[in-house]
Amino acid sequence: MTRNGKITPRWLHFFIIIVLLMGIFFRFVNLDRKVFWNDEIATIYKISGYTDYKGAFNGQIITISDLRKYQRPDPEMSVIDIVKELTTWDSKHAPLYFVIARFWAQWFGSSAAALRSLSALISLLVFPCIYWLCLELFQSSLVGWVAVALIAISPFHVLYAQEARMYSLQTVTILLSCAVLLRVIRVNTVLGWGLYAASLSLSIYTHTLSALVAIAHGIYVVAIEGVRLSKVLVAYLIAASVGLLTFLPWLFFILANYDRVSKTIEWQNKTIPLPSLVAYWEINLSRIFLDLIPTYQTDTDFSSFKNTWSIYLIRVILIMVGYSIYFVWRYSSKRIGLFIFTLIGVSALPLVLPDLIFGGIRSLNNRYLIAFYLGIHLAVAYLFATKITSASAKFWQQKLWQIALIALISCGVLSCAIISPAETWWNKYYSSESIPIARIVNQTKYPLVIVVDDYNWSSRTHVWSIIDFLEPKVRLQLVVEQNISRIPDGFSDVFLFCPSKELQDGIKKEHKVKIAPVFEGTLSLWKLEKL
Repeated sequence: MTRNGKITPRWLHFFIIIVLLMGIFFRFVNLDRKVFWNDEIATIYKISGYTDYKGAFNGQIITISDLRKYQRPDPEMSVIDIVKELTTWDSKHAPLYFVIARFWAQWFGSSAAALRSLSALISLLVFPCIYWLCLELFQSSLVGWVAVALIAISPFHVLYAQEARMYSLQTVTILLSCAVLLRVIRVNTVLGWGLYAASLSLSIYTHTLSALVAIAHGIYVVAIEGVRLSKVLVAYLIAASVGLLTFLPWLFFILANYDRVSKTIEWQNKTIPLPSLVAYWEINLSRIFLDLIPTYQTDTDFSSFKNTWSIYLIRVILIMVGYSIYFVWRYSSKRIGLFIFTLIGVSALPLVLPDLIFGGIRSLNNRYLIAFYLGIHLAVAYLFATKITSASAKFWQQKLWQIALIALISCGVLSCAIISPAETWWNKYYSSESIPIARIVNQTKYPLVIVVDDYNWSSRTHVWSIIDFLEPKVRLQLVVEQNISRIPDGFSDVFLFCPSKELQDGIKKEHKVKIAPVFEGTLSLWKLEKL
């Protein structure tokens, strides 16, 4: 029996426990299999202390193991030094995750599996947090169990639980701050409001977009309490102010480095046709329940989706999400509806509206919409928990909704089973191209790969993703010159990794060689051949 008196099917708890165990398994299996992508490489930059890597680009011919020393934390850089580097080098990212990751790397190593295990471990805290949130919001343990099952095998959450970034920690802190807020509104204690201020501060110091959750909380409290200065409203204003004020020092660094920050997010201003934007929204929303397509490129007509059944399933899931939102609006209490709608709306609209009005792709990056997806999860969990135990529903209707819930969870299990052994997925974006490039190099007898730091982010960044797939026989030469003084001898094949057009022209002119492409995409590989 649930907390609100409804009878829960006996098999359901056992089923959900099995699903939870599967979700834990998928979070920890094959941690080192997928390619390290651009943002994860940036994590290595930040926590190792080698932010410029000038020591690596010295022109010497080195092995892969020689290069890996730059992935390990620099013993001469303390955690305080790392934070100082962040304040000037990349202040748009809040420091909490990177501080934790630095300590983790010192204790357990900085390999792909080691760093990703931190995110996987943190992601386990999502389960008690979302369960507690459901108890506070719905006063129903069944909704909590259903929500745990859905998020346990959510392809989206499993993918980011295996990424060396802050998104698992952000998910936990968002759920924690929401649960603490609802509880402290109910009990109204000084200690509770202090914990809320702390949880809010932790969330924003994990990711700056968590500030949108704080705004959603403010709208919710005002809507519930009214504009009158009640004890709860006054306590909330004080606690929220304290939590937000703790972020002022980091906000100062963001504003002080505004020009640098602006340049690093210029990619968000890229415009795409509105139908393509909508298509991305649809696919990204469905990916929190079903994800069978590894590509990150989406066509307006879904032509990149070779399996037509996946298109139908996406449409069905979108209809289910839409009905869940309608169900919350139509049948839930004012308190429940307001909380879910403010969480969904405030976390999504600041990204969606600028894209619609000015153009851009801010809302395409689903890792920026974690709070939005959590609101969707809550709505869907409420729908199914209500339907499968509804006293007013006929027996066959309850069974039909139970089958629908099993089918939805099965979609997540199937997705995770397909994603887990894959070497790459859509969330790795263009870094996926490192894998076929590495295989081309590995097919040669004794190759040399030349990487030139010519201010081309593709070459100097993605060398760190390609080395995980290169065989030990491969040698590397990292140079900073716009041109190369000489082509080393003694190798069966010499390759250029992501060279600029200017670099290619300079090498052709200086060394009288032919440069032929062997792989072209966002990343590229070119082979040098003597004339």
